[in-house]
Amino acid sequence: MQHAVRPSLACVLSAALALTAAACAGGGRHGDRPARTAPAATRSPAALPSPAVPPVLTRGQAREALITEADLGEAWEPTRGAATWRDGVLKATTERADCRRLLDVLYTEELFGSATAPRAAAALDDTAGGAQLHYRVTSHRAADIDRALAWLGTLPDACGHFTARPARGAARDVRVTSVPLPEPGDARQGLRVTVSVPAADTGSADAVGAGGGVLTVDLAAVRVGDDAISLTNGTLGEPDDDATWTAAEAGVRRLTEVRRQGRAQV
Repeated sequence: MQHAVRPSLACVLSAALALTAAACAGGGRHGDRPARTAPAATRSPAALPSPAVPPVLTRGQAREALITEADLGEAWEPTRGAATWRDGVLKATTERADCRRLLDVLYTEELFGSATAPRAAAALDDTAGGAQLHYRVTSHRAADIDRALAWLGTLPDACGHFTARPARGAARDVRVTSVPLPEPGDARQGLRVTVSVPAADTGSADAVGAGGGVLTVDLAAVRVGDDAISLTNGTLGEPDDDATWTAAEAGVRRLTEVRRQGRAQV
């Protein structure tokens, strides 16, 4: 009889052990339950975290993406120094916030903020027409670049005509209009800003002459992926529409080619 009972007892013990193991795996009524995680397939792509920093061009690549005087024509050459009208005319302010910010951007040329990097810059002079073109390549988040471009697009309406006042001298009449840019690139925006300096403004005589004058500045920017080119093209003479267009077109072509050659992850 003892020999017959042993298998039954073994079965009972095995069943008890199985129940105990199941209870432990389930955590029991009062046991600690591990946090449940949703299957990866149920997560929305929009909920996935985005990289903290986008890939950017190296400084060497940014320099390679700059335009040169050869892109603009025989009259252009590397600059010999900042034009006097930058301080003499652009250092002004106004009560309207967007228009004040526009004046600041024209003077500092920091359209995308001072923290964008890496950057490379070039400055060129038109020896025939007296224009000066400043050109930059920067890297930033595409959404932030587009936000700045969208803001530029609002300015012909928000700041189409306003008055700017320098620290000394007479008030200036400022007008803002749109400027067309070539299609290459992911997003783009161009403005033309004209600043009329009255003859009575002795504070700007060194910049525009004793008889006053009109400063015309094109402000343009184009995004290519998460990189951007921006430029100002200003003159006290007759503005050359081709220079702004050509600089943007050649710049996008060069930046696109540099991006194809490879990007550094940082």
